[in-house]
Amino acid sequence: KGQKAWIEKTFSKRECIYVIANNKDVSRCCCGQLINQHIPPPPSITANKNGEETKQVEAQPEKWSISKHTQTYPTDAYGNLEFQGGGHSNKAMYIRVSYDTKPDALLHLMVKDWQLELPKLLISVHGGLQNFEMQPKLKQVFGKGLIKAAMTTGAWIFTGGVSTGVIRHVGDALKDHSSKSRGRICAIGIAPWGIVENKEDLIGKDVTRVYQTMSNPLSKLSVLNSSHTHFILADNGTLGKYGAEVKLRRQLEKHISLQKINTRLGQGVPVVGLIVEGGPNVISIVLECLREEPPLPVVICDGSGRASDILSFAHKYSEEGGIISESLRDQLLVTIQKTFNYNRNQAHQLFAILMECMKKKELITVFRMGSEGQQDIEMSILTALLKGTNASAPDQLSLALAWNRVDIARSQIFVFGHHWPPLGSLTAPDGTAPEKEKKSPAPQTKAARGKGKGKKKGGKGKEEPEEETDPRKLELLNWVNSLEQAMLDALVLDRVDFVKLLIENGVNMQHFLTIPRLEELYNTRLGPPNTLHLLVRDVKKGNLPPDYHISLIDIGLVLEYLMGGAYRCNYTRKSFRTLYNNLFGPKRPKALKLLGMEDDEPPTKGKKKKKKKKEEEIDIDVDDPEVSRFQYPFHELMVWAVLMKRQKMALFLWQRGEETMAKALVACKLYKSMAHESSESELVDDISQDLDNNSKDFGQLAVELLDQSYKHDEQIAMKLLTYELKNWSNSTCLKLAVAAKHRDFIAHTCSQMLLTDMWMGRLRMRKNPGLKVIMGILFPPTILFLEFRSHDDYSYQTSRENEESREKEEENADANADTGSRKGDEENGKKKQKSLPIGTKIYEFYNAPIVKFWFYTVSH
Repeated sequence: KGQKAWIEKTFSKRECIYVIANNKDVSRCCCGQLINQHIPPPPSITANKNGEETKQVEAQPEKWSISKHTQTYPTDAYGNLEFQGGGHSNKAMYIRVSYDTKPDALLHLMVKDWQLELPKLLISVHGGLQNFEMQPKLKQVFGKGLIKAAMTTGAWIFTGGVSTGVIRHVGDALKDHSSKSRGRICAIGIAPWGIVENKEDLIGKDVTRVYQTMSNPLSKLSVLNSSHTHFILADNGTLGKYGAEVKLRRQLEKHISLQKINTRLGQGVPVVGLIVEGGPNVISIVLECLREEPPLPVVICDGSGRASDILSFAHKYSEEGGIISESLRDQLLVTIQKTFNYNRNQAHQLFAILMECMKKKELITVFRMGSEGQQDIEMSILTALLKGTNASAPDQLSLALAWNRVDIARSQIFVFGHHWPPLGSLTAPDGTAPEKEKKSPAPQTKAARGKGKGKKKGGKGKEEPEEETDPRKLELLNWVNSLEQAMLDALVLDRVDFVKLLIENGVNMQHFLTIPRLEELYNTRLGPPNTLHLLVRDVKKGNLPPDYHISLIDIGLVLEYLMGGAYRCNYTRKSFRTLYNNLFGPKRPKALKLLGMEDDEPPTKGKKKKKKKKEEEIDIDVDDPEVSRFQYPFHELMVWAVLMKRQKMALFLWQRGEETMAKALVACKLYKSMAHESSESELVDDISQDLDNNSKDFGQLAVELLDQSYKHDEQIAMKLLTYELKNWSNSTCLKLAVAAKHRDFIAHTCSQMLLTDMWMGRLRMRKNPGLKVIMGILFPPTILFLEFRSHDDYSYQTSRENEESREKEEENADANADTGSRKGDEENGKKKQKSLPIGTKIYEFYNAPIVKFWFYTVSH
């Protein structure tokens, strides 16, 4: 009810309240309405003029104007309409509004009441209002391209709304699309109320009306196009006349272009004009688009006829500054005269407008079907926007990112591949300069742990004035920064293809990922629904404010909670907490405010007292950007993607970086724990099921990876399972698999062989191991006749144990152990046996798990 009251208060209709006879048709008022059907003038006027109104008007014919002779009333036509006739019934929303309605009120209605999502692109279709035929092939290409452009970028299409001329062709394309797929494209028809056929059917407040699309062949009015989803019917009090919608449409397009695509990207909504066929007024529309501030790029569909063909001809043959040769000028004037039945004077006027358009020909893109290098109209639309707006490369990149069109970014922005020269520098020497410049950060960051980088970075502050004097370096630095910003946006918006493209084009992840950026990623509200806030609430043991800023220390607690056992996350270790407090703690209030981390201040103060001495001992250069970077950025990002339930991104990040088997097992465990948590809480079952499926995906990857490693080299595969993972709480892949209860992984031949080896210790027994062990326990001298492994065969040892055993054996013997296959082991068994001293044999025998087991069994 409140919404209904707001609509009636905000939007109005217009009615002509004075009867002024039309000179050309005396039976009609100047507003277009028949005099005998005209609404009577309001009582106030009749009272004043005593019924002499019409006579007076005839005696002194006054020029009819909207402002003087129409009056506004609250709108009486809005709601839903169902189209009848023509296959399946379509539904659309509509409203009748005054031609001078404020565009912000209309946009508010569209977003709040009609529940439309703001567009990432606005395609405004202009063209002929008279019915015309398009070549079948061109019509197909035009329709497909328009739909693809709208579908892939989340665009709105603006048309004239009635089923005539170009709008009919757009409607056919929309109809063809809706019959093949479910999703409807947002097509908004902005039509004059006065030319709509059967408009009486639409009168009613917040109603659902049936609308008949069959029109009277003798009527000058037009029916609404049934393939549109929304209609804005502009009313200026006239009947049967176009023009009421022009100003309203232009203002609405301008207002939409000022909206931000989304909160992350500062880019306004780009608008493009699409011109198909059209009369002389279309050439004026093109000029208006080009004169807008900022100018709107225009795409012209060549071959569609009349105005479009004239525009594309002029575009092809005019030179810079809109100059055209004499012979072609005369040819063009003759074409204009023939096309529009103009006299020479009218043709000259239109030609002058045409030449004004050509002064800004760089903003005009002509789509010529079948010409070389021409893809489809959809690419013409999108590239016109990128090139026509004179946007900088970073802006173009953020547009392509908003549309989620990685192909556009690849073909139009990263045209120079890895060494993209910034705008304004396209000469050969400049082209080589960025290669050196751009390559230099890569080796530095690869050696991030080395001292060299620290020095370079440390010295960077002093060198800054020098860099500023070199515009080339400054431009390159800005480009690198914008690439990193694009990477952050791509991660937040969950655009996997863009992350891949940016990595391919020189974004160094080690340089990119810093503590503040990782925190920003954890605090994003975009992306699929996830359980992170609930998990943080659980580990914090208390309700969190809605705007609570999650810190990395909180994430560390969540990871420890999910991984279970004695798992210790790097984010909760003392060294990291000290660094974190130094960077963003009470000592650094500015940084704290920037990050919005005031919430964390009280706890850090408490910790600070205990750690004061330690903090003083650790000398951290807070201004060195290297301090807040990560050694293995793909580890951190994959964990982020898993906790944020972004499976596609997690799989992509899993493929990058080191320790893939460990990462797969960690992801498997985290997903499994999150699924368990969400199933126990009051969340929707779907989330728990999704998490469980994701866990299985990563579990399967871990098994496949183990299988591949095992087929390649058994010994290395076993060492992979027992390698101590410093980045994962000094755990091993085997321990992680056990923690994740990953049965298939543990049941794999490699894991089973390893467990058998661990069970046997350093004993080498093929047959009757139980009997031999019991003999060794009961008759200790038999131990000396048993076979033992050398340390190199000791596949399950961690590196630390390996070193210790190596040292022991170096004291006793110089045996070069052979790490060959098991057959080779048997052949060399005697040599290795001799190499082990008696004391070591006795120690290793009693230390083997199988001996301990039998010892306890026998003793009981």
